[in-house]
Amino acid sequence: MAVRYCTFEVDSLLIGVPVDRVQEILRYQDVTRVPLVDRSVHGLINLRGQIITAIDLRVRLQLPPRDEQDRLMNVVIQHNDGAVSLLVDNIGEVVEVNHSQYERSPETLTGVAATLIVGTFKLDPRLLLVLDVDRAIQVGEPALA
Repeated sequence: MAVRYCTFEVDSLLIGVPVDRVQEILRYQDVTRVPLVDRSVHGLINLRGQIITAIDLRVRLQLPPRDEQDRLMNVVIQHNDGAVSLLVDNIGEVVEVNHSQYERSPETLTGVAATLIVGTFKLDPRLLLVLDVDRAIQVGEPALA
């Protein structure tokens, strides 16, 4: 059975989320910073009158900081409580993979990444990491819970 993923890059990682979870993809949007929130919350964006939280996936995955001049992309995700934006470095494409090629996350993943990446697909020449969207947007809670 084929499964479709929307892909994007964060640092050197190719990450995918199920296409049916993606509402839309946007270029960088101005954000309003929010004091005293988890570091991974980049701020709030106004999406056609709807205020949504923008989570910096690089910070959430505890990856090295990006260059301040880099313009982030927004992957707007549908969630039970409404939309949430994941800030990523670059947008990839929609890929269709055979679910029989799915493998569990590598045991070499550690820390927060080990809890947020739930599996992989081997794409020539890269590895597609499957993100647990629901866990990734749970900021302010211990990621290892």
